[in-house]
Amino acid sequence: MSFKVLICDDSSLARKLATRSLPDGFATEVHQASNGEEAISVIIEHAIEVLLLDLTMPVLDGIGVLEEIRRRALDVFVVVVSGDIQPQMRTRVMQLGALDFIPKPIKSGQLHPILQRFGLY
Repeated sequence: MSFKVLICDDSSLARKLATRSLPDGFATEVHQASNGEEAISVIIEHAIEVLLLDLTMPVLDGIGVLEEIRRRALDVFVVVVSGDIQPQMRTRVMQLGALDFIPKPIKSGQLHPILQRFGLY
């Protein structure tokens, strides 16, 4: 099983690290977006199935993206990857439908158990 993946972060280095964290063979396509507005467009245009999402970005932040995904009923699995590790933020993103929350910087192997737990890998 492999997926169309979007990595949304305003940092190109963070996008590169997130891309490297994907399990081998997991993604058929990997797209990138540097803000939430771009992310919503890419999700719709490319039928994205898995989104790795930062919270702190210009134009539309990660919370706004999660709210927009919910509002539009987009079918995408979201894992938040953020430096904002406050417990209330983790609770908020989970309430908005994120599968899980990984603190930045993402490390190799951190994503695998989350994907396995949800039957994606």
